[in-house]
Amino acid sequence: MTARRLSPLLVPLLLAGCAVGPDYQRPDVETPAAYKEAGNWKKAEPKDEAPRGDWWRVYGDPELDKLVSQVEVSNQNVAAAAAQVRQALALLGQAQAAWFPTVTGNFTGTRSQGTSTALAGSSAGATSVTLGAPIRNSVRPTASTSWEADVWGKVARNVEASRSTAQAGAADLQAALLSAQATLVQSYMQLRINDAQQRLLGQTVKAYQRSLEITRNRYEAGVAGRVDVAQAETQLKSTLAQAIDLRAQRAQLEHAIAVLLGKAPASFALPAVDGVPMLPEKPGALPSELLERRPDIAAAERRMAQANAQIGVAQAAFFPALTLNASVGYQSSSLSQLFALPSRFWSIGPALALTLFDAGARSSQKEAAVANYDKSVATYRQTVLAAFQEVEDNLATLHVLGEEAQAQHDAARAADESLRLTQNQYEAGIVSYLNVVTTQAAALSAARSELDVAGRRLVANVTLQKALGGGWQAPQP
Repeated sequence: MTARRLSPLLVPLLLAGCAVGPDYQRPDVETPAAYKEAGNWKKAEPKDEAPRGDWWRVYGDPELDKLVSQVEVSNQNVAAAAAQVRQALALLGQAQAAWFPTVTGNFTGTRSQGTSTALAGSSAGATSVTLGAPIRNSVRPTASTSWEADVWGKVARNVEASRSTAQAGAADLQAALLSAQATLVQSYMQLRINDAQQRLLGQTVKAYQRSLEITRNRYEAGVAGRVDVAQAETQLKSTLAQAIDLRAQRAQLEHAIAVLLGKAPASFALPAVDGVPMLPEKPGALPSELLERRPDIAAAERRMAQANAQIGVAQAAFFPALTLNASVGYQSSSLSQLFALPSRFWSIGPALALTLFDAGARSSQKEAAVANYDKSVATYRQTVLAAFQEVEDNLATLHVLGEEAQAQHDAARAADESLRLTQNQYEAGIVSYLNVVTTQAAALSAARSELDVAGRRLVANVTLQKALGGGWQAPQP
């Protein structure tokens, strides 16, 4: 084939770089210059690909480190997100395959017999007679190829959309992993606070048992009344009931941790330990690389790019589709002559197809694509705003809880001192046992509130690190 004959077929190749539809540009989002709830903390910038590291290690708990390291391997939500990423990558490969021709092979073999009609008799009385035609064999191996030239960039936009979808899936995977890790850390913090509450109640029960014993002795000696014994018993039983309730809460937290690790609750146990995880010091300044490491922001931004590319796909449907087809093969009634030169046949040529009337279907598809893009833009902006809100909320919570923790600590110390003085007064016969019961309840409530505030501070600390995309340490290059 000469160059002159080939030149019309090369035109689509030269036009393939033309892609209709808007090129993607990330829309602007109004963001504050600094966090309202944190003096000199800096504004964050997008870096969702930056490594987050083992952000949970700031709590200095080896048992927690061991548990969180299992989430990436065993958590089923993470496994599902990973499978979605593999599916998106496969669909990306399918979209990229449209850039290349499709080649098919076919082999047919037939054996047939037809009929023919002849005249019999004289010319005056001729009759029509059906005769059997000879049996014919036909063997036909063929190969054909078809390729649609990407004149208007439909394939390119499809690939762009599929690539953005795969990137959004990868961000979803990181979001699922970060969420599972943060939920596990929060559950672990609450469980350790529960253990501390149970230790407190255990010590209180022992103290109340001693008080009950002393009160009974005083009653038997005629120094105290029966009402004092009843009040001491009530105080003891009420505290025992609180301890039982804490055991139920602990069991639920332990079950939640087991599920996060991909284990059946019946096969998982987490023994109690003394002490609670330490509350890490909040840094004085927030590195600007942190906030938009958040994978949910990255996923929303990539879905905008995918929706933008789909507008180009819808717009390309308004233009004609140019397809190049070619086929070659052999056909013969004899296998011995099948591949002889006279048995060969071939064809090549372009096909141009254009929809002339569709009652507005393509226009509606484009309008739907534009509306979907506008929706994705609004979703992206809302995600960014929600991210700032989460950071501000938890900064404010930590600030307020820090002040509350100090006040609650002072209240607990004062309650302990009041209880000591009241018990001395009761033993001296100055006050009734009702005063002792009242100060005991106040001391226990203050101590439990102090532990509750400590737990809330730990949970808020974890939530802040999650809101910043996984820790507040600057990423290492």
